[in-house]
Amino acid sequence: MTAPLAYLGPPGTFSEQAAIEFDPAADPVPYPTITAACEAIFAGDADRAILPLENSLAGSIGETHDLIIQHEDLSIAGERVLPIELCLILPPAAPEDGEIDLIISHPQPLRQCHRYLQLHYPDVRTEATLSTAEAVAQAIRHGPGAAAIAPRRAASLHGARIAEIGIEDDKRNATRFVVLARTDAEPTGRDKTTITFSTENQPGALFGALQVFAEQEINLTRIESRPAKERIGTYLFLVDCDGHRADAPFASALETLERRVARLRVIGSYPVHAP
Repeated sequence: MTAPLAYLGPPGTFSEQAAIEFDPAADPVPYPTITAACEAIFAGDADRAILPLENSLAGSIGETHDLIIQHEDLSIAGERVLPIELCLILPPAAPEDGEIDLIISHPQPLRQCHRYLQLHYPDVRTEATLSTAEAVAQAIRHGPGAAAIAPRRAASLHGARIAEIGIEDDKRNATRFVVLARTDAEPTGRDKTTITFSTENQPGALFGALQVFAEQEINLTRIESRPAKERIGTYLFLVDCDGHRADAPFASALETLERRVARLRVIGSYPVHAP
């Protein structure tokens, strides 16, 4: 029996693609929101949830960060970095040389294709919808004259026609997804660890915390701050580090760090995604 893997639906989105690529043997189950996908673990409806954490152009996804902070009994057990390739998709009955008077997509792809739209469709109305997959469905309902911006899989699922591939303005566009589960992963030799901590509000506190990793020659790949939701000016820091929490240098760094910060939590160690 395949294990359910929750993702932000509907089918045909980049989240579904990330779920399929992360674990082809899993049973991807769509949920209407990021929070619902996460809560599926606690309800026993899914063993894991794969959620978008950050985009190389748009930055962090706050809802996922807040869920990671909130649910201390969940760990990050994996990651997947997905290149974002966007296509111009037409209803199946649209003529080859037909005019387009409406382009539909999620707000983020519309922004990520702004230069393309200005160059090729400067006078065409755009309309935002909840997902790229829904954009294709709406374009089909609208009929000839409508188009959608979405991934290839959305076109395949809806029987639509791809008019142009790779219309995103920046080919470096990628989204990093993380997999949340009850436990993290065993060491593989090429791992990453995510931690969160807070410091006292005093000069040099953050510097002293980060210095611990320099002393152990541990590379930090990402630092993100989030409001602690206690009072103005209090923050939690989420840090991605090279290495596994079970590695001797890392374990030593965590021991020292715990003495220098107000609170510390290891969110999880997991294999680095190798494209």
